[in-house]
Amino acid sequence: MRLLLAEDESELAAWLVRALRQGGFQVDWVDDGRFVRRSLQATRYDALILDLGLPGRDGHAVLEELRERGLQVPVLVLTARDSLIERVSSLHQGADDFLAKPFELAELEARLLALIRRARGSEHPRLACGPLAYDTGSREFRIGAQTLALTPREHAALLALIQRSGEVVSKQEILERVFSDEQDVHPAAVEVLVHRLRKRLAEAPVQITTLRGLGYVLQPAPAHG
Repeated sequence: MRLLLAEDESELAAWLVRALRQGGFQVDWVDDGRFVRRSLQATRYDALILDLGLPGRDGHAVLEELRERGLQVPVLVLTARDSLIERVSSLHQGADDFLAKPFELAELEARLLALIRRARGSEHPRLACGPLAYDTGSREFRIGAQTLALTPREHAALLALIQRSGEVVSKQEILERVFSDEQDVHPAAVEVLVHRLRKRLAEAPVQITTLRGLGYVLQPAPAHG
């Protein structure tokens, strides 16, 4: 899942970007309200984390403009202004949820996942593919009752695939997700990871299909017989 973080406190933003990436999210960061709309138009995000006290253009103005222009990305307002009036005004302007600083990372992640699930609709869950499921609380993959033992890189790659099960995920997207803190990583590293994941899933009715030139699709394996 890809997030846009609009926050001007650089230390908080840097910590949030690191922490959310460790939780399996892909995060881009802007520190000025004037850059939010441009970012949302250039990239498809699953949610926006929006601070109200932004320079350039404050969060209220940003939120109002986004909704007037019909941009329906889920918005979680993050602010130090914890008051009923602030909450009500933000929700009226189109915010989907509100979290006051200071906050617990686990609560932020849980709220984001709930927003994204609600926006996508329960008819197409993105954190399950056939019997393979990802538990967002324990951050474990399970096939039925069995927990999959995965390395951190295998975990990140499979998370990228299950978040968009049934859809094509490009090699570059997996590369950016798994090796976000490294430079000069060869794309063949993704092929190695996918090969390992196929071995892990060998006994399960789930498969990773390669679409040459496009990427990979995680989908239930066809039934035999």
